[in-house]
Amino acid sequence: MSVRELVVLGTSSMLPTRYRAHNSYAMRWDSQLILFDPGEGTQRGCTLAKVAIARATAVCVTHFHGDHCLGLPGVIQRRSFDNSASLKGLGPLPIFYPGDGEQYFERLRHASIFHDTSEIEKRPVVVPGMQATLGPLELSAVALDHRDTTYGYRLQESDSVSVDPDRLRDVGIEGPDVGVLLDQGWFDGPNGRVLADDVTVPRKGQSMAFVMDTAPCDGVLELAADVDLLVCESTYLQAEAELAAKYKHLTARQAAEMATEAGARRLVLTHFSARYPNNDVFEQEASEFHNDVVAAADLATIPLPPRRN
Repeated sequence: MSVRELVVLGTSSMLPTRYRAHNSYAMRWDSQLILFDPGEGTQRGCTLAKVAIARATAVCVTHFHGDHCLGLPGVIQRRSFDNSASLKGLGPLPIFYPGDGEQYFERLRHASIFHDTSEIEKRPVVVPGMQATLGPLELSAVALDHRDTTYGYRLQESDSVSVDPDRLRDVGIEGPDVGVLLDQGWFDGPNGRVLADDVTVPRKGQSMAFVMDTAPCDGVLELAADVDLLVCESTYLQAEAELAAKYKHLTARQAAEMATEAGARRLVLTHFSARYPNNDVFEQEASEFHNDVVAAADLATIPLPPRRN
């Protein structure tokens, strides 16, 4: 059975707390397991959440502030430790990161002594836009507005079609003949020739966007446009809007307003400042401006919304 869900490994911003690890996330999407911004504590978070680092198919780093990347050495070394039969057939692990941060990537990559069999594929983001195809998903990167070079990421499944069983029954085609119809686009059934378009309906691809550490900008709207699941930083509440502007972060209200403007279906708030002991206040503020808000909690799983008709 396929699973499409966000696994929250940590929700804290710069300073981890007793109840929040550095922000870190894993996106399960059928056969894909994509890690986003592995902050400090990612290995342990994966263990607690039953996320197998060895099965990761990509890692996406938005920028090189410590709370977004200090867990990367552990992820790489764990993969090297697990580089055995469990990794056969997966190939090298692509790691996406801002291209002008190569020196920071190399420092993290070789942060300590270990027997390196990790099979890493460096994928620096130099130009925004599509970066790779991960199984059925297109991964794209869009520049955000933070104090250092920062990219947000989007996963997009292609649109397709699905078979309408009522239409199949009406034209009298069943069993293996359905596969033939779909493969060649037509089939001579008991009631005459049938085209694939006669028995299928459009199926909109699903999508997920990941936005961290940014002031309000067009890049957020581009990433979030009609997305099914938007994972978005909300470091502060609106009462600290001036502080958010100073450090180029979002408030919960700003995240919700931009999600609504962009048409994002479900908004997941995270990357909370340690000054707030309670996550619920973020959800309360944002819910006044968006109708489907989840304030993330460490080790929570948040499903992708059901596919649109």
